[in-house]
Amino acid sequence: MRQLPLPLILFVLALLELNVRHCIAGGDQDWPQWRGPLGTGFAPNSNPPVQWSETKNIRWKSALPGKGHSTPVIWGQRIFLTTAIPEGEPLPPRKSTAPGTHDGVPVTHRHRFVVLAVDRGTGKILWQKTVHQKLPHEGGHYTGSLASNSVVTDGQHVYAFFGSHGLYCLDMNGDVKWQRQLGEMLTKHGHGESASPVLNGDNVFINWDHDGPCFVAAFNKHTGTPAWKVNRDEETSWSSPILVEHEGQALLIVAGTNRIRAYQPTTGKVIWECGGLSSNIVATPVSADGMLYAGSSYEKRAFLAIRLDGARGDITNSRHVAWTRSRGTPYVPSPLLYGEALYFLTHYQAVLTRVDALTGEDRPGPIRLGGLGNIYASPVAGGGRVYVTDLDGNTAVVSHDDAPRILAVNHLDEIFSASAAIVGRELFLRGNSHLYCIAEEK
Repeated sequence: MRQLPLPLILFVLALLELNVRHCIAGGDQDWPQWRGPLGTGFAPNSNPPVQWSETKNIRWKSALPGKGHSTPVIWGQRIFLTTAIPEGEPLPPRKSTAPGTHDGVPVTHRHRFVVLAVDRGTGKILWQKTVHQKLPHEGGHYTGSLASNSVVTDGQHVYAFFGSHGLYCLDMNGDVKWQRQLGEMLTKHGHGESASPVLNGDNVFINWDHDGPCFVAAFNKHTGTPAWKVNRDEETSWSSPILVEHEGQALLIVAGTNRIRAYQPTTGKVIWECGGLSSNIVATPVSADGMLYAGSSYEKRAFLAIRLDGARGDITNSRHVAWTRSRGTPYVPSPLLYGEALYFLTHYQAVLTRVDALTGEDRPGPIRLGGLGNIYASPVAGGGRVYVTDLDGNTAVVSHDDAPRILAVNHLDEIFSASAAIVGRELFLRGNSHLYCIAEEK
């Protein structure tokens, strides 16, 4: 029998490995960052369940250590999360001294800041790595956590950003490859930190907006070496950077109180900027088809749709602002972009608005989500449906069409602030104490 040349054998083995990986991860069905594969909250080629309860369609329910509100990030058979675990004896309570502090949690313990990996098939914790130990300088809002920033992965490494507690690169087995300590953030009202990192090319990017010197920065993802750092005229925000591909080029876009800015990812040069949002930016923008959508709701309600074609310099009030809106805009939950429809929640209340993404016209407009209360998780979508989860464990499943209907309201015995993740036929919900894998029973 004729023996195949070694290069051909290696090529065939690589193809087989790729095919196996596609069978396991569903190809484009990984959820590699906190807003999913497209950065919009939508999971392509998915069909998650419509109904579930503590006793129905729960494939597994896994207890998690500590507390964290980071979204499950999924690559192949592994789910990655962050958490903060108190340790040692209680200390005298220390409250935030930030101006206007309210609804804060006092610091009473040192914490271990942990990245962990969970087996997607069983819910078993595969590894958990303590990357930092410290007494936090502030405890954050009572609805928040010390581990609210979601990780991002490229399938070779996992990048975890704990804000004041560091930026870390780990391999898929949990070994730390590099780390960077960037100082302490002083957040508005002492409400804590949550912006997630994003990847593009050889860099990982972070947003460092707080009530001190603000900047956006890029670090080489292989070494952690700073690539560039650009100062920002901003205040505290909790919005994560996003990467947008447009006209054959990448844009790094960060929302802020004074300006939404688009940076060149390789240099940090500002390509365009646009004013018009409120202060306290929490929601992360979404983008597709040459459009960017960003909303806020604090002292004022504001939503902007920005046309990217030809955008350069200061585009405030220019023709590049395709439409604006000043009612029903989001505060904490980020918008969802699903095909031609843009969905967003009013402030953090149970009113979901659906508009035509290109024109901003109501289709049909606000929808009251009966049975839901306050909502901190961002909506996600898949299989022709939209999923909205509130703090009290209720998830409304809404049809994705011009006349949306509430198909189900499902309840779990948990508090949910983390946004859900969808992969294939599975929905992953991370509560204060447990991670759920929700899938149809066979």
